[in-house]
Amino acid sequence: MRHVETPVLVVGGSLVGLSMSVFLARHGVEHLVVERHPGTAIHPRAAFLMQRTVELYRGVGLQEAVIAAAEREFEQNGAIMAVDSLGGRELQWFFENINEGVEHLSPSPRIFVTQIGLEPVLRARAAELGGQLRYSCEVVSLEVEPDGVTALVRDRGTGEESTVHAAYAVAADGVRSAVRRRLGIPMAGHGTFSDSITIYFRGDVRPLLRGRNLSVVYVVNPRLQGFFRFSFDGRSGFLVVNSAVDGDGRRTTAIGEGATEADCVRYVRDALGAPDLPVEIEDVQRWNAAAEWAERFRAGRVFLAGDSAHVMPPTGGYGGNTGVHDAHNLAWKLAHVLDGRAGAALLDTYEAERLPVGRLTVEQAYTRYVTRLDPGLGTDGLAPVVDDAMIDLGYRYRSTAIVEDGADDAPWEDPRTPSGRPGLRAPHVPIRRDGTELSTLDLIGRDAVLLTGADGEDWVRAAEGRVEVCRVGDTTGRFAEAYGLGPGGATLVRPDGVVAWRAREPVDDAGAAIDAALARVLCRFPVG
Repeated sequence: MRHVETPVLVVGGSLVGLSMSVFLARHGVEHLVVERHPGTAIHPRAAFLMQRTVELYRGVGLQEAVIAAAEREFEQNGAIMAVDSLGGRELQWFFENINEGVEHLSPSPRIFVTQIGLEPVLRARAAELGGQLRYSCEVVSLEVEPDGVTALVRDRGTGEESTVHAAYAVAADGVRSAVRRRLGIPMAGHGTFSDSITIYFRGDVRPLLRGRNLSVVYVVNPRLQGFFRFSFDGRSGFLVVNSAVDGDGRRTTAIGEGATEADCVRYVRDALGAPDLPVEIEDVQRWNAAAEWAERFRAGRVFLAGDSAHVMPPTGGYGGNTGVHDAHNLAWKLAHVLDGRAGAALLDTYEAERLPVGRLTVEQAYTRYVTRLDPGLGTDGLAPVVDDAMIDLGYRYRSTAIVEDGADDAPWEDPRTPSGRPGLRAPHVPIRRDGTELSTLDLIGRDAVLLTGADGEDWVRAAEGRVEVCRVGDTTGRFAEAYGLGPGGATLVRPDGVVAWRAREPVDDAGAAIDAALARVLCRFPVG
């Protein structure tokens, strides 16, 4: 039997697993991705990428390729709205242009791209950077040991089995995560509330679009509740149906069980408001709408990421984005621990940081599902709606890898008025360097970086041999304002673009301050 040794085993090679591979490879971490399917996605799921996600791909040189893939599939900058049917009444506009009002918050846009378009881009980049990807393979068993993880992997085509020993494993194996079940990690939250279907269909909907650029169309009428996405040419799309009226006139959320092709044609026509439109059903996928999160994101040397860690309805488009953010948070920590730059306790901060964010995001997706599609689930006790930009760019981390600055306990911050406080994403500020337009986010690399302003000469001298330092020559004062710094202050930003520590003003011993901050952020000593 073949035996493989690798520092990191990634179980699952879809959106989150491939992103994990790209991020690990960017840090120079050898790893193996095992995916049970024969290749990348064949169904157009996860159509919305938020600004933070595109920023993360920008950091690994993929922003242009991802945007190009998006533009091949959809007209960008569309609206998100609700109707009683596509050809009928407009009920509510949630966004008239998904980037309106947020363009200045990031060097990256919000885009629509499906996993069909995105995953090949990620796969190619992962392979280019040295990631090892094995498709049509499944993990048959997984044992967690004191010094690592041992998995039995079976080739689904040949039946050949091999053992893989890794120092760490990442479970990115989806909603029904076999790894999570083997680890005995329970889920919390709202559970499952709809046996939904996604209907992929062909039909000319251009007359019903009436020239409107619509990215997501929620449908709420007496016959069904769900949402549409349409192809670039307006001749095909998919309809998600979360609830509908059955043959006896009763509303049901058990859509998937027993749905015939004739039922699916009727659902599409009802949602379009076009009872005679020729419709061809290409495929139907059954899935459960749920809102829950794992009670733990780690068991020994195994970490959960993506849908294995949190499941949320598609309202808001947060699911895939949250999983990519998981992967980005974990990748640099694994890299730093594996090569000895950080103490092993740094890996404890993954759960401390990502679990609260995952839970809060699930609640936001659930609130949107209930209020937009199914108020019958009950609106009492729903989490208040938080602005999308805050969910995307304003979530806050608390852990031993963050040096707190202030007593505010709010889990979010509005990125339109950034404070630069530790635990928050480093604010985007446009800058020029060597004649090129950049963002302060472009100064962040594979290691922590110390950012200081024009009067930060003492920090520049003290940082030598300790940490990379970037002196931001910003004559407008926007950098200092966004990062909450005085003229001679400095801020330490982690490799994931999160502010870890800052000194608002100069200090007596800048070198000692930097050493203490790095020791804390990299968990190089016990924190008292």
